[in-house]
Amino acid sequence: MLPSYERFLSELVRQRNLTRSARFEADCAALRPLPAAPLDFTRELTVLVSRFSLVRVLLNHYSVPSRLIGATLKVRVRSETLELYHGPVPVLTLPRLSGRNRHRIDYRHLIWSLVRKPGAFANYCYREELFPTTVFRRAYDSLLEVRPTKADAEYLRLLHLAASTSEAEVELAIKLLLEAGCTPTVDAVRELAGSSKPAQAPAIAKAAIDLSDFDTLLNSGGQHG
Repeated sequence: MLPSYERFLSELVRQRNLTRSARFEADCAALRPLPAAPLDFTRELTVLVSRFSLVRVLLNHYSVPSRLIGATLKVRVRSETLELYHGPVPVLTLPRLSGRNRHRIDYRHLIWSLVRKPGAFANYCYREELFPTTVFRRAYDSLLEVRPTKADAEYLRLLHLAASTSEAEVELAIKLLLEAGCTPTVDAVRELAGSSKPAQAPAIAKAAIDLSDFDTLLNSGGQHG
């Protein structure tokens, strides 16, 4: 999408400049040499990581790893990305959101603190972002039906399992359990996901090598029919 839009703009500028060639030449004659050092188009901000593991940059919210809660970060704002630094150390690069009052929440950043405080899940303002796919949402609904008082804690443990192992494998295990009419508890999902081991390469026997044809060819002086 972006490359196509850039090509469209380039062609539009080229066509417009065709009718302004004389004025363009006059402007070129008045231009001075460019500076030796390139201009820095980045903007630097300082942000504080909230107790919810969020930072606010240019009126938008972004999640960061929970180990940074309480830390002060430096943010280099570029046209399409945000580069976050803790002191001189780069910690994260995020896609920059356009507009304002938007948010980008990654459950992998939050799950380590939420799993220790499952009661916070019910009133978390960005709770919908903690369902990475519809399968995870169905898992939570299933847990809510079977064990409503423990559903939040159990679901957060599922997310923790996905973050620490493989989201794709956990999602597949949840889907299979739901299709079988079973409740996707953490123990059931872990057992099913752990049973899907990668296939081993088949053993290949050594091939028998018969060099008698080459001996015959050499003994015949290299002549063959």
